Amino acid sequence: MENKNIIELVKKIRVETGLGIMEIKSAVEEAGGDEVKAKQILKEKGFKKAESKTERETRQGRVATYTHSTGKIGVMIELQCETDFVAKHEDFLELTKDLCLQITAMNPETVEDLLKQEFIKDSTQTIEEMIKTLVAKFGENMKLTRFARFEI
Repeated sequence: MENKNIIELVKKIRVETGLGIMEIKSAVEEAGGDEVKAKQILKEKGFKKAESKTERETRQGRVATYTHSTGKIGVMIELQCETDFVAKHEDFLELTKDLCLQITAMNPETVEDLLKQEFIKDSTQTIEEMIKTLVAKFGENMKLTRFARFEI
């Protein structure tokens, strides 16, 4: 694969994932320029990286809420991370919104049930995989510690 094509593919994947340039370049080269394979390699490496962070303490995070347009369903979650910097990041805030919507729509009983569910906006990944993807991106642990769902 030409160097110019590699650079363009690295740029494209970087915009989509936010991962490091050298990490993406390595995956693209390992995949022989195949974008799908490169993304799969990055996903697998990211999950391994996320697993290594699970024991680290999470003392920062966000409490997020959502009230359905009918006013008859409300959700509150606690999503923890290691630093205030990550807790304020746009991607972290987006994750809290998505988790609230998932709980509103799917009504899981426990955090463990929720983590195993397919994401309602993208059935190719579970909630646990969504969280692990951000753990890999930011390099710090994240935990959905609790949630509550209210319905009239």
